[in-house]
Amino acid sequence: MSVATGYLKKHTEALVKDVGIEAACSLTGKSKATLGRYYSDNPEHKDRFMPIDAVAALEAAASHPHVTSALADLRGISLSYNENRKNAETGGINSDVIALSQRFAMLMAEYNQSIEDGIITINEAKRLLKETLALQHVLIEMKLHLEEEAT
Repeated sequence: MSVATGYLKKHTEALVKDVGIEAACSLTGKSKATLGRYYSDNPEHKDRFMPIDAVAALEAAASHPHVTSALADLRGISLSYNENRKNAETGGINSDVIALSQRFAMLMAEYNQSIEDGIITINEAKRLLKETLALQHVLIEMKLHLEEEAT
């Protein structure tokens, strides 16, 4: 079994156990045996992986996006998980544009303060990163609202 296969299977198991086997069966419509095959390390099940719709259903109920994070790790991508989704329950695009301009202004203010002495320290870089991630979250929410309106 490849390293990637084992890694994905371990995270699939963590996802099922996070949600609970009974709840996982209910959410996915799969039996305990079928779910077990998705994370089994037995050679006869090495090519079996959980379907993406089942992963999505379980991750919506889980405390952490186990499989999504594992896939990102395998590609060298880092994810930022933020439960605070301020724009999700607001007025849509108009609210997103306002939040976007506010976040961008905060990023520029932080940058201006950080570069004032000509050196960006590690703490200043961390604050810039935090503001950049907040701006990214607003853009993602805006994208989701635009996609929703386009359908």
